Amino acid sequence: MRRRGWSHNRRYASVRQAVAWCYRGGSISAEPRINDRIRVPEVRLVGPSGEQVGIVPLAKALELAQEYDLDLVEVAATARPPVCKLMDYGKFKYESAMKAREARKNQAHTVIKEMKLRPKIDPHDYDTKKGHVVRFLKQGDKVKITIMFRGREQSRPELGFRLLQRLAEDVQDLGFVESNPKQDGRNMIMVLGPHKKKTEAMAEAREAQAARKAERQGQPAQADETAEVEQPTDAEQPAEAERSAE
Repeated sequence: MRRRGWSHNRRYASVRQAVAWCYRGGSISAEPRINDRIRVPEVRLVGPSGEQVGIVPLAKALELAQEYDLDLVEVAATARPPVCKLMDYGKFKYESAMKAREARKNQAHTVIKEMKLRPKIDPHDYDTKKGHVVRFLKQGDKVKITIMFRGREQSRPELGFRLLQRLAEDVQDLGFVESNPKQDGRNMIMVLGPHKKKTEAMAEAREAQAARKAERQGQPAQADETAEVEQPTDAEQPAEAERSAE
């Protein structure tokens, strides 16, 4: 009994040691087992085109992988028997990485920008601030507008309210009032949301960038064509000289 308890404690000690190793920076590989790393007597094999081959011995599956010049990849390790597929594992990993990269590229994260104004803002400063709000909304971002009150301005909250209403009306083609103006201590806050989604704004920005790039690449070619048309040929130059002499 004493010996059995010792073996039981020893087994759990090894598990605790493995867990501690992972917390110290180690990691358990998430890569599937391929080729000689598969250690089962038989597998359910899937062919290169997705056809079901059936349950075959591991040696036969490895022989078929060598015949097709492919890898034997374990795609469902928990199945009984495990499911393996014949594929080019290097190509599969590359395509998976490219798909993940493209998915990250197309992810849209809505950002809340902030713009601060004073109740008695100068008209020029107001136009500048409004321009920034317009740019943020065109990019598909939300904008948090903050009116800052100082001193006696705190007794005139209607000034800030009217300013927020004016700004909301000026940009109503690009955004809407998502959060109505409300007092927050010495500040008054309003949130504007864009009409366009972030993904739509990103797609339009990429199209505009591609159009500008194509336009820049087309300008030198047009200039060369104009230069070729305007430049006289060698055959025309003597004729002009003769007319000048006459």
